[in-house]
Amino acid sequence: MLETDWSDSWRGAFRIELRAEAVGLAWRGWPVLPGTYPAGSQWAGREGTENVGPVPVHRDWQERIGTKPEQVAAWWTGRPYSLLVATGVVLDAIEVDDSLGRKAAGVLRTYGMPVPIVATPTGRWMFLTKTGRSLRRELAADEHVTLHGAGSYVPLPPSPFEHGVVHWRVKPEVCGWRLPEPAVVQEALADALATPSRLSSMSELVAAD
Repeated sequence: MLETDWSDSWRGAFRIELRAEAVGLAWRGWPVLPGTYPAGSQWAGREGTENVGPVPVHRDWQERIGTKPEQVAAWWTGRPYSLLVATGVVLDAIEVDDSLGRKAAGVLRTYGMPVPIVATPTGRWMFLTKTGRSLRRELAADEHVTLHGAGSYVPLPPSPFEHGVVHWRVKPEVCGWRLPEPAVVQEALADALATPSRLSSMSELVAAD
């Protein structure tokens, strides 16, 4: 998805969509920020290009948390910036790999408790929760699980990546825009992590018989 490959009309339409999503979230009090966007295999938006992204365009982004919707709209007037949300203020995000994300989403369905879930084209899932809780021991010990709290951020739809866009697996509207308690999501993730172990134990018992 080279920046130079985008038609002017497509780039303009996509930027408008990003801006609309950013403004809508800002009106709901979510601390949105503009992020770098893909330009070939690199990320543009700051001076020059960078190898890793998306990251906040403004290096003083933590000082801009809570910016009013009017200013948020102005940020997206020129470029198709990624849509980022700062964590640790209104919400936290628990990031996992695709396999664990799918299992945990299934567990949450059995609970009858849908929660907002974001997925990236690179196979990462983010479960959005209320703030203020550290990871349970078994989750913190897993290298595939990352808690995004104060001082961090995550991308939101429809942020562009080199090979696709960030999308909702479960939209906030499905949950009535209510963020779940962190303990609920962490319980589901812990159950999902334990599932292979339980299956292995059952297989060993069958084999022993």
